[in-house]
Amino acid sequence: MADGGLRVRSGLHPIGEIAVEYEAVIGLEIHVQLRTKTKLFCGCRVVFGAPPNTNVCPVCLGLPGALPVPNGAALELAIRAALALGCRIAPVTKFDRKNYCYPDLPKNYQISQYDTPLATGGYLDIAADGMEKRVGITRVHLEEDAGKLLHDESGRGGCSLVDLNRAGVPLLEIVSGPDMRSPEEARAYMEALAEIMEHIGASDCNMQEGNLRCDANVSIRPRGAAALGIKTEIKNLNSFRFVEQALRYEIKRQVGTVSSGGRLVQETRLFDPDAGETRPLRSKESAHDYRYFPDPDLPPIAITEERIESIRATVGELPRARRARYVSAMGLSAYEADVLVRSRAAADYFEALVAAGVAPKPAANWMLNDVQAALKAAGLDSIEKSAAPPERMAEMIKLVESGAVGRGPAKEVLLPELLARGADPMEVAKSRDLLRSTDAGAVERAVEVVVAANPKQVAEYRGGKAATFNWLLGQAMKALRGKGDPKAVREALLRKLGGG
Repeated sequence: MADGGLRVRSGLHPIGEIAVEYEAVIGLEIHVQLRTKTKLFCGCRVVFGAPPNTNVCPVCLGLPGALPVPNGAALELAIRAALALGCRIAPVTKFDRKNYCYPDLPKNYQISQYDTPLATGGYLDIAADGMEKRVGITRVHLEEDAGKLLHDESGRGGCSLVDLNRAGVPLLEIVSGPDMRSPEEARAYMEALAEIMEHIGASDCNMQEGNLRCDANVSIRPRGAAALGIKTEIKNLNSFRFVEQALRYEIKRQVGTVSSGGRLVQETRLFDPDAGETRPLRSKESAHDYRYFPDPDLPPIAITEERIESIRATVGELPRARRARYVSAMGLSAYEADVLVRSRAAADYFEALVAAGVAPKPAANWMLNDVQAALKAAGLDSIEKSAAPPERMAEMIKLVESGAVGRGPAKEVLLPELLARGADPMEVAKSRDLLRSTDAGAVERAVEVVVAANPKQVAEYRGGKAATFNWLLGQAMKALRGKGDPKAVREALLRKLGGG
C-alpha cells in the first residue's frame, strides 16, 4: 500500500476499536523564479552567486520614498506559464501588500497578490503510482522574493547575516488543489511542473540555485471521508527527493499521532534531510494574520484578450505532446522519448540533429549514451554548455554511420574535441589519421595475409567452428590498423574462406 493510505488500529480513535485506513490529502505551493534579467519592481540584475548585497537599490531595499515599477517581461512569462497550465487569465489583476516582519524582508511587507490573482482554474496531468491523474491548479500569482539569511554555525559568534541580492526577484507561485494522495504523486507533480516551466522558457528551474522551491500542505482523513483534516505546512523543500521524503515522514507522523489518541494542530514545520524528519517551526498563519491590502504604489493591471492570445502563441509544444510525437512520428521508444524530453536543451539538440540529416534512432542513441557520457567526463551538465554546434555533431555521426570513421575513435577522439572546442570532425579525423581505408586492394591483401598466417584457425572455421571467424576478422582489422571498413573486411574474409 502506498504511503498515502496507511492502515492502523487504535482503541482511542473516535470511531472505535476497528481497523482504519487513512488517506493523505496533499497540495503543493510551488515558487518558480522567473527567467528575467532584472527584478520584479526595479532594475537590479538577477544574478546567482554575486557578492552579497551588490545587486540592490532603494526599491528592493525598501528605502523611504522609493517607488516600484512592474517588470513587463516577468508579467509576460507569468502569463505564458499560466496558459501552459490551462489557466484562465484575469482581465484585471493587482498587487497587494502581505505584511510580516522578518530580517530578510527589508520593507516588512512582501508585494504579492491576494484576492485577484493573475490566473486561476488550470490543471496538470501526471503519471504516478502506475496511474494517470489530473491535478487541479487553484491559482497562479506573481510576487517578489525575500532576501537570504546566512547563519554562522561555527559556534563562535552565533550571528546571522543578511544577503538582499535575492530580495525583489520575481517569483511565480503556483498553488495546486488538494488533489494528491501520496508522496509519489506529489513528486511527479513537481517534476512535471518544473519540466513545463523549463520547456516554455519561464524558468531555469535550477533547484541548487533556489529557482524552484516548494511548500507542501498535508493532512490525513479516514478513507472515504469528505471533510479535510488538520493541515500541516512543510516549508522550503528544495529538491524532488526531499518533497517525497518529507511527505512520507509527515503522513506517518500524523497517522501515529491520531492512532495513539493524540491531537493534530495546524502548524508550519521544517524538514531536516539529515534526520529524515519534519520539526515544528511555528503555528500556521491565516490570511488575516498578514493584513493584506492593495499596494497603493502599484495600479491594477488590465490584460487584454489580444495580449493573452499573442502570448499564447509563444507557449509552443509542451513536453507531453513532444514525447508522443517522438514515439509516433520518429519511431523512438517511450523510454527514449521520456529521457530526451526531460531536458529542453537535449530535446532541442536532438531535433537539430534530425534536421541536419541524422536519422532519429541514431541521433537518440548518440544523445542518450555517448554524448551524455562525454559531457559527464568533461564536467558539463548540459549539451548547451558545450562548444559543439548540432550541425557538426551531425557531421560526426554521419562519418560513423557511413563507415568512414569507427565508432570507437569517434567516441574517444572526435566527440571530446567537438564538445571542448567545436572542432570540425572531418578535419580532426584527417589530422589524427582516423579515416578508414576505402582501398579494396588493401583489404584483399590484408585478408590474404591473415588467412595464410593462420592455417589452424582457418581449418577450425571450415570444420564448423563458426566462432573462429570473429577472431580472424579481428586479425584482419588489426592488420589494417583499425581503419578498414568492417563490412568490406567481413565480405572479403567470407569470400576468401569460402573459396579456400
